[in-house]
Amino acid sequence: MKVATYNIHKCRGTDGRSRPDRIISVLREIGAEVVALQEVDRRFGSRIGLLDLEALREETGLRLLAQSDAPDGHGWHGNALLVAREPRSYRRIRIRLPGVEPRGAIIADLDFGEGPFRIIAAHFGLLRRSRLSQAGALVTAFGWLPPMPTVLLGDLNEWRISRRSSLNVFEPLFGEAHPLPSFPSRRPIFPLDRILGWPRGLVHGLAVHDTPLARKASDHLPLTAEADVDGHGLALRQADLPRG
Repeated sequence: MKVATYNIHKCRGTDGRSRPDRIISVLREIGAEVVALQEVDRRFGSRIGLLDLEALREETGLRLLAQSDAPDGHGWHGNALLVAREPRSYRRIRIRLPGVEPRGAIIADLDFGEGPFRIIAAHFGLLRRSRLSQAGALVTAFGWLPPMPTVLLGDLNEWRISRRSSLNVFEPLFGEAHPLPSFPSRRPIFPLDRILGWPRGLVHGLAVHDTPLARKASDHLPLTAEADVDGHGLALRQADLPRG
């Protein structure tokens, strides 16, 4: 299954223009079955969603799994999930993440008919101490949830790849990270966007979706990967679970 994460920057492109249609066109280029989006709603006021959901479905086949409590909103703290198929089952948890800025994460248990899997979608803060707390909160949540194939993805706002990385807490569960530069989109240098999988080996084929349109549509480039969520050749090993 192809998955993707994409910070759409409230549909504002690198040319300063707000063009939701360009975001939809990039999603059509990607052709993923599950997409985590960040910054999908207006920042203030009624937090109205910025995408045309009818055009999105017609052009890409993707539909929104609504997260917002606002009637016209798309996301939870800006996080939204798109899927290419109607899930047979869908259960979600929304988590407020600690930190200076208001941040959140979505935990969605899905089944398209090949077996259940979990998506954890998040947008971390700009401060390192906030990211440390936010990563720790997701590891804690992972520990009390029933185990199933899990993809963690989003804009985790961490550019360090050294021992000072705030994402090192994920390594015992998700293995060594393979960060790819996705920001800024015109000349990507920083690996702010990540896709991780549990058990190890679940996620492969990690790539940056770098096209002329993607470089213009948002200040982030999308990140894609293949996820073997049906569990072929994988075992949910007790050794991979966090210990209290």
